[in-house]
Amino acid sequence: MLPPPAVFHLPWELNTDLVKDGASVRTHGRLTSYQPEKSIATLSAKQSSAQFHVSVQTSFVEPFQPIIGAQYLVLGEIEKAEGVIGVTLHARALSCIDGVDFTLLQRAIMDQRCFFKERETELNVQASHCEST
Repeated sequence: MLPPPAVFHLPWELNTDLVKDGASVRTHGRLTSYQPEKSIATLSAKQSSAQFHVSVQTSFVEPFQPIIGAQYLVLGEIEKAEGVIGVTLHARALSCIDGVDFTLLQRAIMDQRCFFKERETELNVQASHCEST
């Protein structure tokens, strides 16, 4: 049986209760630092005037050639540790995506969420209709 598909979360959503420990997620950000001896990269993203950082464990995707300042897309699992501020994303895939228009990417993510919500609502209405007949 395959695991559920990774849901796309914006970097500022990863530290909320919306994302559970162990969840498969996709996110993006600009590579601001990389510590090869610890296999830790830090991605950052802006929302309005706030800066958000995501710690990425890179041991599963090494060797990788980091480009500081480049935009990356990460697919992996969330780890929330007690007593630690923020989350760690254990990367399964890490791709440089320089040149992507992030305004359009965020709009596409929001449109996809609306589509899935509408589809789920329609399926629930159909299921309740079938049960009543």
